Amino acid sequence: MGDYMYKGLKVSLVIPAYNEQKLIRPTLENVPGTIDRIYVVDDASTDNMPNVVKEIQKKDNRIVLILHKKNKGVGAAIITGYKQSVRDNYDIAVVIGGDNQMDLRDLPNFLEPISKGETDYVKGNRFLLGGNAYTDMPRKRFFGNSVLSFMTKMASGYWKIFDTQDGYTAITKEAIEKVDWSKAWKGYGYVSDFLVLFNVYNLRVKDVPRRAIYLKGERQSQIKIGRYILKLTPRLIKRFFWRINTKYFFQDFHPLIFFYYFGIILTPLGLIMGIWIIWKAIIDSLSVNWVILCALLIIIGIQFLLFAMLFDVQKNSF
Repeated sequence: MGDYMYKGLKVSLVIPAYNEQKLIRPTLENVPGTIDRIYVVDDASTDNMPNVVKEIQKKDNRIVLILHKKNKGVGAAIITGYKQSVRDNYDIAVVIGGDNQMDLRDLPNFLEPISKGETDYVKGNRFLLGGNAYTDMPRKRFFGNSVLSFMTKMASGYWKIFDTQDGYTAITKEAIEKVDWSKAWKGYGYVSDFLVLFNVYNLRVKDVPRRAIYLKGERQSQIKIGRYILKLTPRLIKRFFWRINTKYFFQDFHPLIFFYYFGIILTPLGLIMGIWIIWKAIIDSLSVNWVILCALLIIIGIQFLLFAMLFDVQKNSF
């Protein structure tokens, strides 16, 4: 066990890791006594990482190594850690990566809101005051992160969060037990997908500041940002519709669902009509009535979308 619990709460640390034989050592050696149990979930690594973990395990009896026989994805590794944490009756499960990018000196930022009963799930935000992403994050990653953050805001309904791709998180035992994890995305993109799932379960989510560690010369991110966005976009679109249908039609009806659907239909319809009008004007004359209709479709469609977003923000002000 660790040196002490955090304000009477037992805290576990879940570390999903794949082929991190170089960076898993500093990650584990920097775990503070606040943590009572450390679950390293090895997602079928092909390097020497399991042996490195076993070596450190001899000096730190808090470490439990969980092995996946097949590579299931980082989301699946986290879910494995969550479920084991619940079975072992830990009150909070903190998640960090095995690549030594997450500074555990920021741990109190994650534990304090939960200890006060303010939230169910805490996630890091490297852009809040106290974070260092504005100056240290590579420009390409900053752009990709911003695009994905907006997409995730709309898909998940958590409009007041940012840096949605950050994997430094903490969650309560009760929240883990409440969620049907069979519905969760298991691979990369899990961070956005989990948020959509949490919104349907009406979990409270809070952003807290945290610092990022950027080590030159070490492989830390396995994600190609452009390919990642292309892969994640269809999933987020699908999850957006799943969320609004589940939450605003089946669970508790709200008219904002009509605002979303009318906006989604009318806006592109107006844009398509606009393209047709331009083409028609080039080859032939065109009645001004078509132009007016096109403008009305676009304006009304955008208004519907804006009202839908406004109502969505209000409904998700936990």
